[in-house]
Amino acid sequence: MKPIFKWLLIALALAALAFGALQVIDKRKARQQATSEAAAKTESVVELVAADLVQVRPRLLSQVLPVSGSLKATNSAFIKARVAGELQNLSLREGDTVKAGQVVARVDATDTQARLRQAQQQAEAAKAQVDIARRTYDNNAALVKQGFISQSALDTSSASLASAQASFKAASAGVEVVAKQLDDTVLRAPIDGVIAQRLAQNGERVAVDGRVLEVVDIRRLELEASLAASDSPLVRLGQVAELQIEGTDAPVRAQVVRINPTVMAGSRSVLVYLELTPSPGLRQGLFAQGTLTVASTEALALPISAVRTDKPRPYVQLVRDNKVVHQPVELGARGQFEGQWMVAVPGLDPQTPVISGSVGQLREGTTVKLAAGGV
Repeated sequence: MKPIFKWLLIALALAALAFGALQVIDKRKARQQATSEAAAKTESVVELVAADLVQVRPRLLSQVLPVSGSLKATNSAFIKARVAGELQNLSLREGDTVKAGQVVARVDATDTQARLRQAQQQAEAAKAQVDIARRTYDNNAALVKQGFISQSALDTSSASLASAQASFKAASAGVEVVAKQLDDTVLRAPIDGVIAQRLAQNGERVAVDGRVLEVVDIRRLELEASLAASDSPLVRLGQVAELQIEGTDAPVRAQVVRINPTVMAGSRSVLVYLELTPSPGLRQGLFAQGTLTVASTEALALPISAVRTDKPRPYVQLVRDNKVVHQPVELGARGQFEGQWMVAVPGLDPQTPVISGSVGQLREGTTVKLAAGGV
């Protein structure tokens, strides 16, 4: 066979193969198109109810800061022993109420009473020396006038009188010191309140400044909240917080009454003190958490859960002409409205319903049917 016929046959074979491949590709495209058209015809319609849609409306957004911490009494005190000795007559226990000035316990005063008697007797002896020195001075003064003794003798008597008087004053001061120690053996409540801790027992020997009882006034409680230094400039006296306290159902209001002027070195935080509105059942040590309202702004807003972020730009799912439309949005201020987190979305048409975040993502162009009662 001549070479030219050989190459011609090869060319015809390749052409036949190419034609067959084109036929296969055309048939495959036709099947895919038919499948797509069938899927489009059988595409399901998403039915939404009123609860699945939200409206963009003007709302007053409250800018808040989270606060938390344990409650503590504004007024509290430890009752301490001012003198060392054996503790007596302590009958109060945790939960008992006391009044300011009420005697709560005593320290054995036997030694102190003996030292007080000793100091008093020393003062009496010093007083007697003053009387003797005064009589001597008066006699010498008369003798000097009559010329029987010299002026130097009178000066000596005067010095003796002054010395006796100084000794008497020192002895009297010693009596006052011991009397104060005797008074310190009686322990009194410094404030009105309730016993929170009993730290000693009868018969126990307590040292000076040894703690015996803790008294707290739970009529006034406050929350010590720690805020970031960057947030502290937003806080002002009088701002109000809503707190949820463990063991209670209803929220409790609190007001900023003090702001610490310094930043804590370790945590770089600022302490803010909020006084709670009196409420039954509150106790020192309960944990509280809530939000502090620091500013408010009015804007077109919707729930932050309705904004989707699975694309490069945030967007919302609108219902327009019964179709789902993905509309990019610019996000503004965030805040709370009636306990729900909202975000400002300037530029959205308030008349266009927005699909809520609970529905999930819908493909753009999906047909939507609004059930009876829908927006």
